[in-house]
Amino acid sequence: MNAYVADFSAFSAPQTSRVEEFIFSSSFDRPTLVIDRDAVAHQFRALRAGLGRASIHYAVKANPAREIIETLVGLGSHFDAASRGEIELCLSQGAAPEHVSFGNTIKRASDIAWAHSVGIDLFAADAEEELEKIAEHAPGARVYIRLIVDACEADWPLTRKFGCAPDKAVDLVARATALGLTPVGFSFHVGSQTKRAAAWAPILDQVKSVWDATREAGFELSLLNIGGGFPAFYTDAVQGPTPYAAEVMQLVEARFGTEVEIMAEPGRGMVAEAGAIAAEVVLVSKKSENDMHRWVYLDIGRFSGLAETEGEAIRYQFATLREHEGKGPCVMAGPSCDSADVLYEKRPVELPLGLRAGDKVVIRSCGAYTSTYSSVGFNGFPPLDVVVI
Repeated sequence: MNAYVADFSAFSAPQTSRVEEFIFSSSFDRPTLVIDRDAVAHQFRALRAGLGRASIHYAVKANPAREIIETLVGLGSHFDAASRGEIELCLSQGAAPEHVSFGNTIKRASDIAWAHSVGIDLFAADAEEELEKIAEHAPGARVYIRLIVDACEADWPLTRKFGCAPDKAVDLVARATALGLTPVGFSFHVGSQTKRAAAWAPILDQVKSVWDATREAGFELSLLNIGGGFPAFYTDAVQGPTPYAAEVMQLVEARFGTEVEIMAEPGRGMVAEAGAIAAEVVLVSKKSENDMHRWVYLDIGRFSGLAETEGEAIRYQFATLREHEGKGPCVMAGPSCDSADVLYEKRPVELPLGLRAGDKVVIRSCGAYTSTYSSVGFNGFPPLDVVVI
């Protein structure tokens, strides 16, 4: 944990959230993610209100902070785990094994065996060899087959690496059955940060076509895992979590009816807006007297938590104690000695003209995929610290 010292007299920024109030009222000795567990609970309830009968399996990889898992267990959440470590974390905080799925399609045989030994009975797969490993080390387990889907509108697409082509799905279900496994259905992912619920429609049509072909081949299916993709607010407007989730469920039930079991795996949409990063300006400079833009270097970059700025895919908002000043465009970069450690250059960021080294900067909506993407210590910079309030 970071050593921070509260100093409420120094707080003068707008109180947009408990997290920002805490950051502007405290001192940090390194970049720190502050996350509000009450905000996570609020988001869970909002998503649950929209998803209705669907079971929520929180994608632990988004943020595995122990306090978040503990909070979600208390609220009745289920969990999507990608590794033995994530399963151990969930079980240690009171999650029941039957409420945890091993959702990574790429698993060590020893981890499959261990998971099965502790009661995990639901596994993802997208290849024959993975099914063979599961059959050997978790005999009789339930499996769902992950599908590749097209027509993605996501800011962060999740295609190619995971899933099988639709024309292979029936064969994998048949193979799972022959191996003594119980194939229960399919999973897919529309892509992270899919801003419009309506964008799910053509993808659900693709999945329904595979579902129907599998049923026509004589296989019974009972489970549809719709994955994640539920968006968070960064800079572009998104639907609120309840109406977004409700619209998605309407699209699902219009195609699959109301008898099929539905799983959803929100990660970013659960925790992103509940956290913010306390950062510091380390340098403001211009490359030449005629340079149109300042360069603003922070003490955190792509290798220490902001990996999702790659390709400027996720655009964070920034807040300072100089919001009363005029603003101008900046190129933003991290502190490491790596030329790839540039956050935003194609679309510069508007920041106060008086910004100086030593100024505190709050990076908003950082609760997802920051602490987990933080390096162990590239260039000697420490990994992102985490404080839960």
